[in-house]
Amino acid sequence: MKILDSITPHAHWLLRTSIASVFIYHGGLKLLNLEDFAQMLPISYTETVLVALAEFAGGSLVLLGGFGKNQIADLATRVGAGLQIPVLLGAIAIVHWGRWNFVPADNYPMGGMEFQVTLVLVALYLMVTGNAMFQSRHSLNAAQSY
Repeated sequence: MKILDSITPHAHWLLRTSIASVFIYHGGLKLLNLEDFAQMLPISYTETVLVALAEFAGGSLVLLGGFGKNQIADLATRVGAGLQIPVLLGAIAIVHWGRWNFVPADNYPMGGMEFQVTLVLVALYLMVTGNAMFQSRHSLNAAQSY
């Protein structure tokens, strides 16, 4: 499986781009229209701003963290992913709880929690591992070249 081994150090981009694209997009939409977003949910305007900033900044940090090979990039990945978790748990609790299937229904016009639970698990993975897989692979390759 040489071909898979050769692309393994880059596989983190699959998770990074999926979670970053969701949160940069949704956070950006919320930041551009905070008033409408604030009216949709039973949270304060301040909380609305914090949610939008956490989504946009967190998604950006996860994406940018993938380009670095140092502790700052690792921290960016972990913090960015960590910012998503309370946002997702809040979305599950306030909007999606009680229905698993993400497809909208009469009682759940925003759909169930399937997608949000998946995103929580991806965010948890990135927060726990950071850039460790990339760094350990990079260190292993550097050690083998000596």
